[in-house]
Amino acid sequence: MSHNPKMVLHTSKPSPSIFSSLFFVTLFASFPFSTISADLTNLIYKGCANQNFQDPNGVYKQNLKSLFDSLVSQSSQKTYFSTTFGDGQNAILGVYQCRGDLSTSDCNLCVKKIPPLAKKLCGEVVAARVQLGGCYLRYEVAGYKQVPGTEFLFKNCGKDQASGASAGFADKRDTAFGMVENGVKNGRAGFYIGTYQSLYILGQCEGDLGSEDCGDCVQSADQKAKSDCNGAISAQIYLQKCYISYKFYPNGVTGITSSSSSSSSGSRHHTQRTVAIAVGGIAAFGFLVVCLMFVKQLMKSMKKHGGKHGDYR
Repeated sequence: MSHNPKMVLHTSKPSPSIFSSLFFVTLFASFPFSTISADLTNLIYKGCANQNFQDPNGVYKQNLKSLFDSLVSQSSQKTYFSTTFGDGQNAILGVYQCRGDLSTSDCNLCVKKIPPLAKKLCGEVVAARVQLGGCYLRYEVAGYKQVPGTEFLFKNCGKDQASGASAGFADKRDTAFGMVENGVKNGRAGFYIGTYQSLYILGQCEGDLGSEDCGDCVQSADQKAKSDCNGAISAQIYLQKCYISYKFYPNGVTGITSSSSSSSSGSRHHTQRTVAIAVGGIAAFGFLVVCLMFVKQLMKSMKKHGGKHGDYR
C-alpha cells in the first residue's frame, strides 16, 4: 500500500480480547432462530396418481384450489382436519395432519408449503399425497380407489446397523415398539413420543382412526420395520393411516419428554421456542457489546500511535 504524506494509516495486531469477542459473535450467529425447524418442512416422500384430471370446464381445478385454501386456513387452528369440496363426481376429499407436538402456528407454516409442492411434484392428478417432516396432506377425487389403513406407503431405513456399541438393540427396540403401540392408544389424539434407554420413538395415527385401530396400525408399522430394516438403528415407516419413527443414540437421548408424562408435548415445544427467543436476545446484546469493545480498542490503538505517525489530515 502506498503512503500519502498527509495521511498515515497505521495497522496494529488486534488484541486477544477482540479475537475472543469475534469468536463470541461467531458462536451465537450459528444458532438457528427460524420459527420452525428446517427438518419439519423437508420432503420425505410423494405419492402421485397416474391419472390426470379430465377437466374441460376447470371444475376440478377450482375445487382443488378451494380445498387447499380451506386446509391451509384450518391448519392455523387445528393440527388435523379433513373436508370435501364439490358435489357428486366433482367432489374432492382432502386431509392434512401435523405432528402431535407441533403448535398450530408451526402446523400452518408446514401445511402451507404443501399445495404448491404437490402441484410441482404431481401436476393435476386425481389423487396425491405429500409428506414433509412435520406434516402431510393428501387429496383424492370422488370414487378414487380406497386402500386399507395399514397399506404400506414408504420406508426409510438408516444405513447404520446395530453393533457392539448398541448391545441388546433388538430387545430395546421391541420394548420401545410396545411402548409406542400402547402410547398411541392411550395418548393424546393418537400421538406418542418417548424414549426407552437410548432409543427415541415416535408414533402417530391419522386423526379419525379409533384407539384400537390406531394401535393395530402402529403394530403393523413396527412389524414392517423389523422385517425390512433388520438391525438398522434408525427408521421411518409410513402406512396409509399411521407412521412410526425411531432412532438409537449410543450415548443416550437428551431433551426428549415422553408424551405420556405430566409435561405435555406442547409445553415442551413452547419451552424450546422461549429458549430460542432468549438466545436470540443474548446474541443481539452480545453483538452490541462486541461493537463497543471493538470501537474502544480501535480508539486506544489510534491514540497510542498518534504521536508517532501524526494526525489524519
